[in-house]
Amino acid sequence: MIHSSLRTVEWKNNSVIMIDQTKLPNELVYVTYTDYQDVAVAIRDLIVRGAPAIGVSGAFGLALAALQSTASTKESLMEDLEKARKVLHETRPTAINLAWGLEKIMNVARSAKDISTLKESVVKEAKQMAEEDIAINMRMGKHGSQLFDNNDTIMTHCNAGALATVAYGTALGVIRATKDSGKKIKVIATETRPVMQGSRLTAFELKHDGIDVSLIPDTAVGYSMANKLVSKVIVGADRILKTGHVYNKIGTYQVALMARQHNIPFYVAAPLSTFDLKSRPEDVIIEQRKASEVTGVAGKKTAPDDINVINPAFDMTPPELITGIITEAGIAKPPFEASIKKLFESKL
Repeated sequence: MIHSSLRTVEWKNNSVIMIDQTKLPNELVYVTYTDYQDVAVAIRDLIVRGAPAIGVSGAFGLALAALQSTASTKESLMEDLEKARKVLHETRPTAINLAWGLEKIMNVARSAKDISTLKESVVKEAKQMAEEDIAINMRMGKHGSQLFDNNDTIMTHCNAGALATVAYGTALGVIRATKDSGKKIKVIATETRPVMQGSRLTAFELKHDGIDVSLIPDTAVGYSMANKLVSKVIVGADRILKTGHVYNKIGTYQVALMARQHNIPFYVAAPLSTFDLKSRPEDVIIEQRKASEVTGVAGKKTAPDDINVINPAFDMTPPELITGIITEAGIAKPPFEASIKKLFESKL
């Protein structure tokens, strides 16, 4: 059973169906795509967002590209897929799940014997990835629920829920699993500027599913912790290095620093597909987003014309600020390089 009725992205009748998250919380709108270029736009414009959901959406986009192709040989079809892969990957380069999802589909395509087998197998693989995402999140939730106690108030930043995955969620999946285990919990969600994923998405889906949630300004994180309103913190991630460096929505680093100051455990929940075991911190490119996200709110200007804007989408939280990283294979704890290695070895 999926304890959230929200399904972010799915495949139906050779089409990709998504919740348009730019319309939330005012409207729950579903959009349908039959062209991989439209899926690329949806990823870039945050119609779909959240690392696991982006990974599956990219896989679905490549499956659409395979069906769209009019190539008469496997070689030319692979050329079409490679072109589509590049277009899809360039939409959100920091989220490692996107590259992971695209590469899984490309590997299946490379191993296919002929065109018809290729098209059938990439669609099957993408659909299987979506179902596996839900199962992975539920296993992650079960592992993570052990870390939370009855009557905990859990702070979260950005949206790492059903809306960031195919369904159920990573950080919010742990919260759902904790509630389902019979423990009473409350959630404090940050608004998460500048795109407000906390207020628009996290608050929406927790309220939608009957979970006690309070919304705070990003600037009230320190106040909430200093006044002992927070028991623990849990966030998701867009990329985690083998060293335990976590890349997540901008503002996560500040939340982690304040949690350390107030001796509050800080947890990260992410599937193993979010781990980048090759890159070093200096290798990771932080996506810079458009200035209009900062210079206005809901279409209304809040800043002077021609003001310089710095708008990074993510920041890096160093491992020394992290209490544990929750995955479907178990929980990694410091020292992270050794414990992360063990988690991957357990999956072999």
